[in-house]
Amino acid sequence: MNKPIIAIVGRPNVGKSTLFNKLIGQRVSIVDDTPGVTRDRIYGEVEWCGKTAFVVDTGGIEPKSDDVILVQMRRQAQLAIDTASVIILVTDCKSGMVATDMDVAQMLQKSGKPIVLCVNKCDTVGEPSMEFYEFYNLGLGEPVQVSAVHGHGTGDLLDEVFSYLDAPAPEEEDDLVINVAVIGKPNAGKSSLINKITDSERCIVSDIAGTTRDTIDTLIENQYGKFNFTDTAGLRRQSKIYDDIEKYSILRAKMAIERSDVCVIMIDATEGITEQDTKVAGLAHDAGRACILAVNKWDAIEKNDKTMNEFRKKLDADFAFMSYAPQVFISAKTGLRLDRLFEAIVAANENASLRIRTGMLNELLAQATTRVQPPSDKGRRLKIFYMTQAGVKPPTFVFFCNDAELFHFSYQRYLENRIREAFGLEGTPVKIVIRERGDK
Repeated sequence: MNKPIIAIVGRPNVGKSTLFNKLIGQRVSIVDDTPGVTRDRIYGEVEWCGKTAFVVDTGGIEPKSDDVILVQMRRQAQLAIDTASVIILVTDCKSGMVATDMDVAQMLQKSGKPIVLCVNKCDTVGEPSMEFYEFYNLGLGEPVQVSAVHGHGTGDLLDEVFSYLDAPAPEEEDDLVINVAVIGKPNAGKSSLINKITDSERCIVSDIAGTTRDTIDTLIENQYGKFNFTDTAGLRRQSKIYDDIEKYSILRAKMAIERSDVCVIMIDATEGITEQDTKVAGLAHDAGRACILAVNKWDAIEKNDKTMNEFRKKLDADFAFMSYAPQVFISAKTGLRLDRLFEAIVAANENASLRIRTGMLNELLAQATTRVQPPSDKGRRLKIFYMTQAGVKPPTFVFFCNDAELFHFSYQRYLENRIREAFGLEGTPVKIVIRERGDK
């Protein structure tokens, strides 16, 4: 990350996430009237007048609270402040200046970083209300009046912010980055895995289910390549979801699956395989994403020489619909076998992107149909004229035949197995499309 970082901080419920979404032009951060919705640091990219910078949304700062989550939110905000080139302090014009604003301002002044004071929720056009002038008392210079909801004043705010930055010009997007979504039920260790990989407190970790709410992107580069890891909210059964915030979180997790190249499905070894684990895996499988089954907390269970084989048999039985997914037994806490996890991610992404020549596919088809004759019904036999690959991620193969109704599912599975036998394709689902001759 050689681009400068802009940190958005402030007390809870002043509109930091709304401002963050407005600046980056996407609805990435969850917005709700409930204080404390944002917990982790959420990164995005802002472009202004031909220059770019990273902008980071943080959880609301409560300097004097002892609550376990609020303490970690404060620590996350402090990490953002420490790495930032410039800080936007967001305040609320409707409620006026409160004691917490003064506490946060004093905390920021100790950092020695440039601070731009943003007075949000100035939603009316014209002269600001009397409450606006209270914020001069913070001693941070001229406040900028902004309406994050409507976008008023965001240009003036960015002018002020970028006056402190020597921001580089936009770079071309790197196609070599592998997007990895870490998914699973709550408390499976998804955030712990991100923290271990980055060797930092990137995400808040606690034993409280549902700690992670937003999807959190983390760019890393190591000897295996470049990766964008996305930590997601734990996916629970629909009947267990009670509040709107969790509904948003789950929606974001599903969006993270859609934009990923590879999904790492985290399974808690201490709890064993549950029905919810298979449902979470089904989301990634149905989306056509390359998948890896990562059995976490392997260090926390008692083992003998048969434990791993017994667990593998359970995985094979419960995840029979995705037998292509490699199984890796890891510990996010100790770093056990994380090297194998990276190797599996790279291999799964390569297999999902594999293109096979039509000539090779039709040689394979001729051998397969000779070995096992296509099915027939009432004297009419299936004829497969040829096959070709239509796409990647997942590899998609189109078969042209005389009658699609004769192309039984079991024979499709047989041909898929022959393709996998010949070309590998471990870690990725395969999509088969049947076309009758003459179909468009």
